[in-house]
Amino acid sequence: MLEKEGKVVYQIVTDGSCDLDQNLVDQNQLHVVPFYITCDGKTHQKEKKEISVEDLYQFMVDHKDIFPMTSMPSVEDYLEVFEPILKHGEDIICICITTKFSGSYNSAYTAKQILAEDYPQQQITIIDATVNTVLQGLLVLEAAQMRKDGMTYEQVIEIIEKIKTTGRIFFTVGNFEYLIHGGRIGKVAGVAAKTLGIKPLIVLRDGEIFASGVTRGREKSKRKVIENMINHFVDNQLDVNQYAFCVGYGYDQQEGQKFKELLEATLHEKFPDFHQTVLLQHIGATIGVHTGPYPIGVGIIEKYK
Repeated sequence: MLEKEGKVVYQIVTDGSCDLDQNLVDQNQLHVVPFYITCDGKTHQKEKKEISVEDLYQFMVDHKDIFPMTSMPSVEDYLEVFEPILKHGEDIICICITTKFSGSYNSAYTAKQILAEDYPQQQITIIDATVNTVLQGLLVLEAAQMRKDGMTYEQVIEIIEKIKTTGRIFFTVGNFEYLIHGGRIGKVAGVAAKTLGIKPLIVLRDGEIFASGVTRGREKSKRKVIENMINHFVDNQLDVNQYAFCVGYGYDQQEGQKFKELLEATLHEKFPDFHQTVLLQHIGATIGVHTGPYPIGVGIIEKYK
């Protein structure tokens, strides 16, 4: 690893699954390799560059019988981002969506292998985040904070590998349609759920989605999501002030803001000394195409300090 004027020199790259607003990307000097979205099965557009997240959700709301898909960044996409960094003599830490959801990691790793011979003095480390969406974003922001704090390349990698295992997303969705289409739930259960108005409660951990119960009605499901998150802290005797929080929402930004306020109020009630900032970010296509236009929930991960 190179040093310039006493400072470690490395760049942080991630893929579009991180779902970070552009202002956070710019503030933290991050490089994001976008996923592709197709709404017709033929035309592939780069998320946030050729099609906005807002336009995707609007399409899903307007076309309930059409299920958009995503495809991973190509090797060429990673080469386009990696090579200019290497030419500047800088190393790369690349944090990719869980390999259980996408092959983005494989594209990045292949790009690394292609570039290794031409840039033997630079390092590229590809990390399987084992998380995605806003939780991946929190992990990337922790890496960026470590860099700001002057931590070395090796230290950042070591700590990321430790804290990524603490990540969880507790969330719910508008209905079962997209989960059924994606093979995440049996069709019989889906029919029963639609009949009864049941909403699924879901948790993501270790790169996989697990059911964490059901409830009736949207408002009850959102409160149950928060309850499940609170129970995670209580049952595991975790300190809320050692964790970063991010609320993720889909089509309805206003709903996301109200959910964030409810979450903050509940955290202050249950943990009077709670003093963390709760981010609010738009859930992007990599999860949205599987959940439909109305995912909402909260991601948590242990902070490095």
